[in-house]
Amino acid sequence: MDSSKISAALSAHLHTNGTVFQYGTAGFRMDATLLDPVMFSVGLLAVLRSKSHKGKTIGVMVTASHNPEKDNGVKLVEPLGEMLVQSWESYATKLANATTSADAILAVLDSIVKAESIDLSQPAHIVVARDTRPSGQALVASLIDGVQALGGHIKDYGLFTTPQLHYVVRCINTAGTASAYGEPTEEAYYEKLANAFKKITDGYPRLSPLLIDGANGIGAPAMEKLGKYLGDSFSYQLVNKDIDSRGKLNFDSGADFVKIKQTKPLGMDLAPGQRACSLDGDADRIVFYFIEQDNTFRLLDGDKIATLAADFIMDLASSAEILVQRDDGSRTPLQVGLVQTAYANGSSTAYVKDTLKVPVVFTPTGVKHLHHAAEAFDVGVYFEANGHGTVLFSPAAIHAFKSSTGSTPAAAKSIEALRCLTDLINQAVGDALSDMLLVEAVLTYQQKSFSKWNSDYTDLPSRQEKVKVANRGDFVPIKADTELSHPLGLQGKINEEVAKFSKGRCFVRPSGTEDIVRVYAEAATRDETDRLCYTVCGIVFDGYGGVGARPATFLC
Repeated sequence: MDSSKISAALSAHLHTNGTVFQYGTAGFRMDATLLDPVMFSVGLLAVLRSKSHKGKTIGVMVTASHNPEKDNGVKLVEPLGEMLVQSWESYATKLANATTSADAILAVLDSIVKAESIDLSQPAHIVVARDTRPSGQALVASLIDGVQALGGHIKDYGLFTTPQLHYVVRCINTAGTASAYGEPTEEAYYEKLANAFKKITDGYPRLSPLLIDGANGIGAPAMEKLGKYLGDSFSYQLVNKDIDSRGKLNFDSGADFVKIKQTKPLGMDLAPGQRACSLDGDADRIVFYFIEQDNTFRLLDGDKIATLAADFIMDLASSAEILVQRDDGSRTPLQVGLVQTAYANGSSTAYVKDTLKVPVVFTPTGVKHLHHAAEAFDVGVYFEANGHGTVLFSPAAIHAFKSSTGSTPAAAKSIEALRCLTDLINQAVGDALSDMLLVEAVLTYQQKSFSKWNSDYTDLPSRQEKVKVANRGDFVPIKADTELSHPLGLQGKINEEVAKFSKGRCFVRPSGTEDIVRVYAEAATRDETDRLCYTVCGIVFDGYGGVGARPATFLC
């Protein structure tokens, strides 16, 4: 480690304004003007992470997803396209906050090397990409300075969706192995998705055109490129595709806006019966929606996507009569499971358990938790309600799909569809474009309308509110965020309120970044849901450290 080289490089990226940085579930994310020292530190950390993996390629994505255009962020990607392991998140935080001086940053670097027993003679390979935010290019330059200061090699892929960067990382690190994922190029990504979609929908009548809201982000040009590979197999109309004008990214558009506001995005003319979807700013989330003849807006969110996918895969597995080889030599049916968080609508959970007969596992909020839990199944389906998710196939399941032929024409057809799904679905990370084609493939295969899809089950009314508190650390969630162990006595009061309402459910969990707690409630009717939510908000505010003016909506 060349201390003088690192010190000299840091001098152009010193942290001087006192901001405290924190690497969270989404990496670092904040106003872009604050990120320069953070980017430099992430460059250093990426090199150490690559060396700790004996030179495997580490990815760095520069994006702030659905945040406003003035923000930006950065997150690291592990060799198989996963999120950065949790044990290294604290290193990222310490290193970013040590950019105040050469002595501080060298001390943290040395502590990481010793703690992880990193062989600094190992090579380091980094790939980086960014979304369309105007701040991105300068931030990538800061990152490159950090990588080069520690002797790493870096390739800049330029403008990419977040899932494309994850895909490329996985492809590079699996090349030449039995689990090779593909060619690490943008073109190969489009070709892989398009070919799988064409195979699975071949011979079926095409659906009506899909309106796609690109959120004026990187997903828009990516969709246009993908469209060329899909040809006439997929009919769509792209709106909100202006990535050059300042201020348009995610403005009144995108998956997060549609999910929260329960309305169509700005720039889209949506008539009753038309089918539509919205990507988010970096194209890793998607939600679908339509308008009824009476102009009622209907959202098909991550819960709906998950149940659609799980149902389809269960049907295919049953028809294919797939048996999976186990470690003990036995062969048993394909195990499909669904992973949800506490934010999943209760109706979706009941539908999956009672109608689909698919096991459901709950995890704390955060993609890394869902992804890990999904790996326990042959086929693990996970989607957050916000539209971020994917489907994971175990090596044993993929082998079973490849080695099975099917005893009947129907079984052979189902096996081929399962094979196609392993290529159509981006197993590295949630991917809006991949998930869009998954949904369209299922609906085409089943000749199913949005209205029929929506009628699989009816969501319970829900409400989510925030309560400002003196110290979010006082609130300690347990049981996958569905209950609190502290403050003592609060969970009992929540339970008392929940018991008063038909199909009532409510939980309180602290924010990971600010002194607020989030209160989520659902019940049989909108009125009951609102009363439950606002009553619990009032209980928290009045008895457990509420700060500021008491909102008028809070009940007591």
